[in-house]
This record gives sequence, structure tokens and C-alpha cells, in this order.
Amino acid sequence: MTLTQAGHRNGGDDFSVRFWGVRGSIACSGPCNVRYGGNTSAVEIRCGSQRLLFDAGTGVRYLGDEIKGEAPLDLDIFFSHTHYDHVCGVPFFGPFYDPRNRFRVFAGHLAPALSLREVLCGMMQPPLFPVPLEVFKAELTFHDFAAGETLYPRPGIAVRTAPLNHPNGATGYRIEYAGRSICYLTDTEHVIGRPDGNILGLIQGADIVIYDAMYTDETYPAKVGWGHSTWQEGVRLCDLAGVGRFVAFHHDPEHDDATLDRIAAELTARRPGSVLAREGMVLRP
Repeated sequence: MTLTQAGHRNGGDDFSVRFWGVRGSIACSGPCNVRYGGNTSAVEIRCGSQRLLFDAGTGVRYLGDEIKGEAPLDLDIFFSHTHYDHVCGVPFFGPFYDPRNRFRVFAGHLAPALSLREVLCGMMQPPLFPVPLEVFKAELTFHDFAAGETLYPRPGIAVRTAPLNHPNGATGYRIEYAGRSICYLTDTEHVIGRPDGNILGLIQGADIVIYDAMYTDETYPAKVGWGHSTWQEGVRLCDLAGVGRFVAFHHDPEHDDATLDRIAAELTARRPGSVLAREGMVLRP
């Protein structure tokens, strides 16, 4: 398994994940947040020539800037959930404005009470936003499913899903391609001393697991009910499930580079090979 800061290899059986936004709750800037980055959740997974996107926080704007010259694009976007930090980049994703592009957009936590399209429409209307969803010129199709289903967005790609413990619901994803797997589980809260069976079933034997590590075991008791977990719980789950590499994700905006460096050192000591997600990082199973 390799860790690089370079771009993706192209085509073939390349399977990789790139981080465009790694923060939770709200974007943060400034000189103390340079090494890990300050944008909210946006993750790109490449499966050969296919590209899957997960969440559309502020980091998705930079992804859009990089790929807009590749039109026509034909991509799939999966939302873990629709809290603002995970959708606020939608209006600023440049490829949505190009009529040559096509996108399929998925969410597993809203139906039957709501639909993904109506939630995004509600965000993009006055007085919250000056232009409606219809301003997008690309072809967008919306797909609401129930967390727990397995999706097959492209030939050779399976996306298994599971419900997560988060206010208003959330969905965890396991992407399987060419005999390897990458899991994306953000915005989920654990119960102390009781490993989450939904998560263990989803991540069993995975090559890479990206997991909500907003808090630490020391700070979590004051945040019970807020919908987030700790890097230590991520380690415990990955150890139980025989996971290859653990990636701590969704960093607290209060955690500056120095704090995250300390957490990274503790994490490496506890589970060698594990890393903290940072913007620009590329991992391959």
C-alpha cells in the first residue's frame, strides 16, 4: 500500500482515494491549519477510468477546478448525509454548470420522508442562496436509496452501504473494485464499550477505512449525542475487523496542525501504518 502526494495514475485497475476536504462542521483557515487543510468533506475515489465522488463540502470546489477541463464528464456523487458542511460546496462545483456533463447523485438517509433533490433545492433558494438548483446546465439525476442496499454504479464497481448513527441519519460506504476495497464512514457516533455492528459488517477485511475521528476518547464524553466518534474508536473497530490501513478523517476545526500532529504521533504508535487525512493526500490499497 502506497501513500503519495502526486496525482492519480490513469486507467487500468488503478484504485485510489484522494482527499479534497478533511474537516468537519465548518471550514477553517489560517497559518495554523496549513498542513492538514481547512476544507470540509470531499473525497474522490478512482476505479480505473471511473471517478466516484463522496460528499460536497468546501473542498469539492477545488476538485471541480481540476476536472472541469475534462468535459464531457460522466460521474457519480454519493452523499454521506446532507448536513451543511457536506453539501455547501454544491453551488460552487464548476462542472455542474457545463451542459456537456452528466452526474448521478445518490443519498441513502432521506427517503421516504424527503428526497435528495428537494433538500438541495431547499438549500439553493432565497434567502439562503440567490440562484436555484435549475441554474445547473449539466444533466443531474437524483437517486434516493435505503442505507443497507448495495449499489452497482458502473460495471465492475460495487458500493455496499450501511446506516450510521448520526442526527438526521447518515450512510457509510464500502467501494469494491478489482478485488480491493475502500470504506468511507464519516459522521457516526459510537457507544462506549459497544462496537457498532453495522460498521464492523461493512469494513470487515477492507484495505482502507476512512473514519470519523472528530474527537478523542478524552474529549468525547462532553460531546455525547453530537454524532461523532474518536480516532481511538476507529482503531478499535479496524483491529476487530482486520482492516489494512485506518485513516482518521473529519477533523475538528478546533484542532490546529500542532494538535493534529500530536494525534498523528499517538495514532502511529497505537496502530502503525495508520494516518490522519490531509488535503492532497492520495492512498492506494
